[in-house]
Amino acid sequence: MTSFTEKGLHKRLQELNSSQQSIQTLSLWLIHHRKYAHTVVKIWSKELLAGSESKQLTLMYLANDVLQNGKKKGPEYGQEFGKELAKAFKQISINNYTAKIRQSLIRVLDIWEDRGVYSKAQIDEFKDNFCKETEKKPTEEPPQKKTKHSHNHKSKKSKSQNNGVKKDSKEVVVEVDGTKELHVTLSPKTPVNDPPEPEELIKALNDLENAPSCDAIVRERISKLPPEIADVSLLSQLKGKEEAQELLRKVNDAVALLTDYNTRLVCEMEDRKKISSMLHDFIQSQRDLIDQAEQRLQASVISRIRNSNLIIRMFAY
Repeated sequence: MTSFTEKGLHKRLQELNSSQQSIQTLSLWLIHHRKYAHTVVKIWSKELLAGSESKQLTLMYLANDVLQNGKKKGPEYGQEFGKELAKAFKQISINNYTAKIRQSLIRVLDIWEDRGVYSKAQIDEFKDNFCKETEKKPTEEPPQKKTKHSHNHKSKKSKSQNNGVKKDSKEVVVEVDGTKELHVTLSPKTPVNDPPEPEELIKALNDLENAPSCDAIVRERISKLPPEIADVSLLSQLKGKEEAQELLRKVNDAVALLTDYNTRLVCEMEDRKKISSMLHDFIQSQRDLIDQAEQRLQASVISRIRNSNLIIRMFAY
């Protein structure tokens, strides 16, 4: 997983197209870098305001993918997109989209409400900003056809609410421009902890080089502590108050040294447990991504073979 940079994000957004694979791939990358959610959404908003109609629609579908698949990871994107979506829907409402595309965006809002992505009040605000302009525009379909379309929309919406998502599945049925598509989440299977950034993991491993258990100076000081501080039988050999006070000072110094070192060792043990968990989560996420990449590659190869066979049959006839 490549590191996050604003320049890299701009490039990815410019290269984004309306294909499901393109949207999924960028969505995965954004969810992985969700700690930059504020910057991501600000740049997304600027790209949307400056984009063409088709680009705006693609960016809205990207936001939908990030919000739905990223909410189980954390609230970052939900909070940041919530600040920009009202303005975004108001901006795209001025475009002369077809009724089919407008209905697709309305269905996205309905899905957000059904799945608790945003509250009803927020969804109503988004709809108000989006619909107040589009409702003023003449419809492109005759009233009779519109009625039929409205009936079908309710039926589709009902099916979407009941069968759109399997709670224990990572496959999501969505409608894009009226076409149902099976969206397989590309995000790694969610481990107990989120997979760390590569740089974060490398730093944690490098920090172990300075761990207390590797502190040769302190270990040498401990090995050279005088035996009388731990041998009770030597107390009888004390010859006076001054020797007793000197021994007490040595004992106190030794206790302070050992207590501090023991505390550092306890912290090191916790750090090692944390790093072990980080390694486990990172390796698991990479395995998941490899599996998913292999599945996509296999599907692509099969598709190309089928297309090749079809072309061969056409030339054969």
